[in-house]
Amino acid sequence: RHKITKLLCVSGGSSQCLVPSWFSGGGLFPTGSHEYEVFRFALAQNQDVPKLVPQVDMVDTSSSFAMTYAFCSQFSKGVYAIMGLYDRRTVNMLMSFCGSLHVCFVTPSFPVLTNNQFVLQLRPQLQEPLMALLEHFYWNHFVYMYSSNSGLSVLQRILDTAAERSWQVTSVNLDTLTEVSFIKLLADLDYKKEFQIIIDCELERLNSIINLVKRNLKNYHYILNNLGFLDLNVTEFQNLGPNVTGFQLMNRSDPLVQKINQEWMEFDSRDLKLVRRRLKYTGALTYDGVIVMATAFNNLRRQRIDISRRGNAGECLANPPAPWGQGIDIQRALQQVRLDGLTGRIQFDERGHRTNYTLTVMELSPAGPRKMGYWNEKQGYVNTAVYKPVLEEFHGLQNRTYVVTTILEAPYMMLKTNHEKLEGNDKYEGYCAELASEIAKHVGFSYRLQLVGDGKYGARDSETKMWNGMVGELVYGSADVAVAPLTITLVREQVIDFTKPFMSLGISIMIKKPTKSKPGVFSFLDPLAYEIWMCIVFAYIGVSVVLFLVSRFSPYEWQGDDSDDEDETLPSSSSRRPPPTSSSELTQSPEHTNDFGIFNSLWFSLGAFMQQGCDISPRSLSGRIVGGVWWFFTLIIISSYTANLAAFLTVERMVSPIESAEDLAKQTEIAYGTLDGGSTKEFFKRSKIAVFEKMWSYMRSADPTVFVKNTNEGVVRVRKSKGKYAYLLESSMNEYIEQRKPCDTMKVGGNLDSKGYGVATPKGSPLRNPVNLAVLKLNEQGLLDKLKNRWWYDKGECGTGGGDSKDKTSALSLSNVAGVFYILIGGLGLAMMVALVEFCYKSRIESRRMKELIDAAMMSTTLASGLGGENGRVVAHDFPKAGAQGLPCMSKAAGLGLSSTGM
Repeated sequence: RHKITKLLCVSGGSSQCLVPSWFSGGGLFPTGSHEYEVFRFALAQNQDVPKLVPQVDMVDTSSSFAMTYAFCSQFSKGVYAIMGLYDRRTVNMLMSFCGSLHVCFVTPSFPVLTNNQFVLQLRPQLQEPLMALLEHFYWNHFVYMYSSNSGLSVLQRILDTAAERSWQVTSVNLDTLTEVSFIKLLADLDYKKEFQIIIDCELERLNSIINLVKRNLKNYHYILNNLGFLDLNVTEFQNLGPNVTGFQLMNRSDPLVQKINQEWMEFDSRDLKLVRRRLKYTGALTYDGVIVMATAFNNLRRQRIDISRRGNAGECLANPPAPWGQGIDIQRALQQVRLDGLTGRIQFDERGHRTNYTLTVMELSPAGPRKMGYWNEKQGYVNTAVYKPVLEEFHGLQNRTYVVTTILEAPYMMLKTNHEKLEGNDKYEGYCAELASEIAKHVGFSYRLQLVGDGKYGARDSETKMWNGMVGELVYGSADVAVAPLTITLVREQVIDFTKPFMSLGISIMIKKPTKSKPGVFSFLDPLAYEIWMCIVFAYIGVSVVLFLVSRFSPYEWQGDDSDDEDETLPSSSSRRPPPTSSSELTQSPEHTNDFGIFNSLWFSLGAFMQQGCDISPRSLSGRIVGGVWWFFTLIIISSYTANLAAFLTVERMVSPIESAEDLAKQTEIAYGTLDGGSTKEFFKRSKIAVFEKMWSYMRSADPTVFVKNTNEGVVRVRKSKGKYAYLLESSMNEYIEQRKPCDTMKVGGNLDSKGYGVATPKGSPLRNPVNLAVLKLNEQGLLDKLKNRWWYDKGECGTGGGDSKDKTSALSLSNVAGVFYILIGGLGLAMMVALVEFCYKSRIESRRMKELIDAAMMSTTLASGLGGENGRVVAHDFPKAGAQGLPCMSKAAGLGLSSTGM
């Protein structure tokens, strides 16, 4: 117990005595007020010396005349300080007297903005805590209802902020309203959908207002700008689940508060005729005020500072006023007090305002008021809303039927084909229908499925800041649980509670499935890129030319006429004669030939590339190096080609126009959009990644709009757009639609993010913990995976790989290898044409040489080729010698530039 040993004011006593032996306490209170009762209770605790003799006047605090008379009367009696209340009509008068006479006035009344250091305000100001709460709830369109006593300073702060941030604020003065006009005001607000309201007034008025607005608690969010949230009468409507937020100054769980409150309940006096009630926050402020003043006078007494009243003390209305000389010492002593009272840390700044205090932010729940955070000057608002509903709270509510809000979205929630003949929950089927049934079975409660009214999942309106969809129904009390494909997001978690995810997924891209491309007649060329084929052609030509050149320059590639029967080994310098170098040698030496003319070089390279042999081969070391390198090159190329040929001939590929979000962002031909009013849209709206910001910029400005009202509309748009629209949706829904007929959609690329679906409940609902445990249990039992397989794949209509997929690989058709036959036929035809050209050319040469008609030459050639010798051999004299020189393999060296086939 606090021992109040010294009190507020001193009257009488010897002028030579610096420390009076008894005190006269001054007070100005309305008749029968709670603050007066607590003031008497606090003074009654003082049983020590010096003795306390209270001097209290019961006055009408709204009357300037009565307050002036009472104040001057107390000043004339020699009081040192006064505790009391004031009204908005008397506050300025009191401040004027205190400043002029240097008399301290300690008050638990509403705080005012003043620099008068002789007025010590015990009640903390609420401007900054309220602004922090508005920031937390993202309010920028609301109604502010206030009382003239306490709300004018707060209203000024709100209006200043509204001008800076373009807020839309409607102010209503409660002092000008009657009960009838207030009810009409509520009806008007309901018509205008003004659902965010701040009420700022004293406890008595606030309780009466709450009784009037409780019929509107479902759709509204109220902030009560008062320090006594736990002093309100909320027992009548707390089970309705209202969305009410407020502040609490006194910590009722503090042992000191509980001890003083118990003593207060037991306190009895003959003068107190009112029914004893629980200690309110205004009474706690009064009690702390008495402690502050007693502590200050104790400090002055220990320091032996002269605080006696000398001379005439009754000149209150003197002109000019005569201030009390020792008043400044008492003011400093009061301002320097530091202690922990019933209302927390008590400390004052140089202007007499309360500082360094902490407020608890409270909200209503079906189980009663509970803490959602706190505010202080250093940290601002800190959200600590971690609720742990006890099972007893839930068991007490099991006798009711809970409303489970959901949305029609296949395969999560669907109407049965014969739903017209069914009633209640039996009308629905799907993943979430079975999930809700399993959760209710594990938790043990009855429920009723209810489709969301506006058909939306839930998002905050940018103008009104109100929630729509299933989230709105939970926030405003229209539903108890949401079992649907509802994505867990930060903004939703701030207003509702989610369980652990029952399904993990991410945003994916849906496009219309492109037509499968059949392999072309020349698809056998696909295993290698066209650039590689061109490089092979150039390499083939280059190797042939190099082989021809090295054969020209190497002496070991030249051989005489008698060398046909020689061994193919590399000739030595002693056994082979070098080619002739002079004209005399040419006339005397036998003729030399070289197998590797340009055409033979091309033929050798082609035979090696085709993995075939050739009758000729290089004799020189340089030629064999060229041949070996070319063989190694062809080995690798042919092996690589063979390895890829099978896949390219047996697989029918689908060429997709896009493969990722980056492909979508950098093109404009294909439009893309999301669901309007869902988490996918919010993801792009809030994303800071450059690609997603670019995509959001396009979607927001696209005309016509790329947003759709529901998933079904988005899928229909994809199917009808002929590949010109891509829909962004959750991967689980994308996979499901891909398995439904007509099997013409597909998912492309990976997921753009990672998130989960969760079962949602109102903030702090007693259902949250049991439902969360049920979801975890279902996951551990494997039932969630079983449900997904049942509704996604077991009931799929397109097979495991799509609508036209087959379990086994298809055999090759003629279209796969038709190009090879074309080349074969074309080669045969080309050979016949070349043979005809050679035949005509040869006949013409012979006709010119033999001076015969072309017909006779053709007949001669025909007879020679068809009748001459066995096995197609031709007798030498049948052909002219000149004609023989033109044959590819019988050319002779002539001159220094030896000629051969292909030269």
